[in-house]
Amino acid sequence: MLVRERGVRQMVEAITATYVQDDADWAITVSGRGKELTARAPGIIAARDRADQLVEELAGDGKTTVVHLLNGSALDFTSAYMTARLTLPKLPPLEVPPPGSVPKQQTVSKQETVPEQETVAAADKKPQLPPSKQLPKAVEDRKSPAAPAPAAESKAPAKQA
Repeated sequence: MLVRERGVRQMVEAITATYVQDDADWAITVSGRGKELTARAPGIIAARDRADQLVEELAGDGKTTVVHLLNGSALDFTSAYMTARLTLPKLPPLEVPPPGSVPKQQTVSKQETVPEQETVAAADKKPQLPPSKQLPKAVEDRKSPAAPAPAAESKAPAKQA
C-alpha cells in the first residue's frame, strides 16, 4: 500500500495476524515491522480483541493495515469471525403452558405470602418520580416530612389561660 507523506510516496508494511484454533482456544501470532508477538485467547472474538492489543504494541501510534488470516485466508477468518459475532447464544427451549393454566411465576404459596404490615408499608410508599419531575435536593431538605401542614391561621389572638 502506498501512502503519500509530504509529497513523497512511502510503502506501508501490513501487519499480519494469524489465527490457529487449538481445541477451544485460539493461538494468535501478530507479525510485522521485524517483530513477532504471540498470545492465546478463549474464542475467536476474544482472539481478535487480543490481536488488536498486540497490533497496538507492535505499531505504536502509526497508521497500520492489519490482515487477519485463518488457514492462510482472510476470507476464512472473516467468515469464522462474523459467524461467531452474529450467532445467537444457545437458550433453553421456551416452555409454553397449556391454555387456562397459571404460569409458575404468578403462583403464590402460603410460605411466600406477605405479612399485612409489609403490605400496608408498601401501599404508603409513593412511586419514585422521574428525575425531570423531582425537586432539587435543597428544596427537599427544607421540607419537613414529619411536620404536619400548618392549619389555616386566624387573625384573632390566641387566648391564654
